Amino acid sequence: MSETAKKVVVVGAGWAGLGATYHLAKQGYDVTLLEAAPQPGGLVAGWKTPGGRSVEGGIHGFWYPYQNIFSLVRELGLNPFTPFTRSSQYSPAGLEVESPIFQNELRLPTPLGTFLYTRFKRLPLRDRLSALPLLYAVVDFDNSDEAWRRYDPVTARELFKQFGVSARLYKESFEPMLLVGLFAPGEQCSAAAALGMLYYFILAHQPDFDVVWCRGTVGEMIFQPWVRQIEATGGKVLTNRRVTDVILDESGNAKAVVCGDEQFTADAVIFAVSVSGMKKIVSQSNTLKQYPQFLNLQNLGGIDVLATRLWFDRKVPIPLPSNACFGFDSTTGWTFFDLNALQDEYRDEPGSVIEADFYHANQLLPLSDEQIIAKVHRDLATCVPSFQEARVIDASIIRVAQGVTHFAPGSYQYLLPAKTPISNLFMSGDWIVTRHGSWSQEKAYVTGLESANLVVDSFKHGNRASIIPVEADEPHIELARTLNRNLRDVAQTLLPDFWLP
Repeated sequence: MSETAKKVVVVGAGWAGLGATYHLAKQGYDVTLLEAAPQPGGLVAGWKTPGGRSVEGGIHGFWYPYQNIFSLVRELGLNPFTPFTRSSQYSPAGLEVESPIFQNELRLPTPLGTFLYTRFKRLPLRDRLSALPLLYAVVDFDNSDEAWRRYDPVTARELFKQFGVSARLYKESFEPMLLVGLFAPGEQCSAAAALGMLYYFILAHQPDFDVVWCRGTVGEMIFQPWVRQIEATGGKVLTNRRVTDVILDESGNAKAVVCGDEQFTADAVIFAVSVSGMKKIVSQSNTLKQYPQFLNLQNLGGIDVLATRLWFDRKVPIPLPSNACFGFDSTTGWTFFDLNALQDEYRDEPGSVIEADFYHANQLLPLSDEQIIAKVHRDLATCVPSFQEARVIDASIIRVAQGVTHFAPGSYQYLLPAKTPISNLFMSGDWIVTRHGSWSQEKAYVTGLESANLVVDSFKHGNRASIIPVEADEPHIELARTLNRNLRDVAQTLLPDFWLP
């Protein structure tokens, strides 16, 4: 590394921070990655229990559109994923839905494949047909800034109501997707976020709902070898470094990042932390509190997550390895996974190992471990009755307060873009505004690459990261969106102040 290499400090060692660090290190920058947790990735990465068993703060799927992450994994020479899996959905009444592997079916124009190949057990056809008018909103929401501002003040529930979705379809299909996709009930979700999430994961192309899973913890299977590659490339990854402030020079540019008594000099800074983490940093930072954009982050919120892992005394046959559940608690969605089928470590375990994750779990976090274990066991037995005879012999309970971003109605105006009022300080993460169109882990990784590209552009040194765009809209959707935009433009020209923005 050249002695004159520009110094870049990256804060947060998740998908965004690791992505930015890796690319900039490959371009010859002097990159230091600071992580507050004892290991890169924090709760997502996972760790070992005192008994040597692997646990993590929730299971994370890798969907068919995650092409940038899949490209990274190939570059690193890793093989961390299961084959694509089928999934099912349960309510207290039993099995409700089974999904095929959509890419194995004859590909139909969107959304016909999703509509025809998904196997609903009880939901009547007339209720499913009530979703058809909603296709206008899907077409109208094109991920532009204008579309976000148009739909973001509206709740997802109100959106579905306005477009005539039946009460049963909403309760048994759309709200369960919101509870496990945006992690909150429909009346607490932005309609813009709901449309963006549903389109990316389900409606854009027939195979988009297909998913693979990590065959162990993300930390062991992906992050640890990735960090070794970053360090081999010249990057530095420092854990247990909690950032408290940023120091500016006379020109108002960031020149150092503060971690307690330590200072790390920087020619550029990239923040790659969660909303909750960024709010904590701003609350301690005398510098960032000078900027309304950072202070306004206090208007954003997080959602509580409960991640549980149960070991049973016997193997319980589970029809499909990944399952979503609704109707057990009015404002909480949950998922459960057969780790014997998904993770190498538990493949030969004599009893079932189940990961059950609860989202919008604020009313569950105060419960004792014993109460939580009893609830999870009871809910599992409702879905798969054979669990009634099985006994829990070990358990891991992880409470993550404010663990995931809450895309609440009206929140878009407070989300930050990659560029900030401090010209050499950039933002990345799954809550940052981007026009890429991706969500969740893929969005975090993509915004990390986008922030790295801003550094490359600033110093005119190195190559920009190549970012794979989301698959283009299918021709009939593209045509519908073009016609819709043209009609909107004409209407705005004729009556510019008529419609509420």
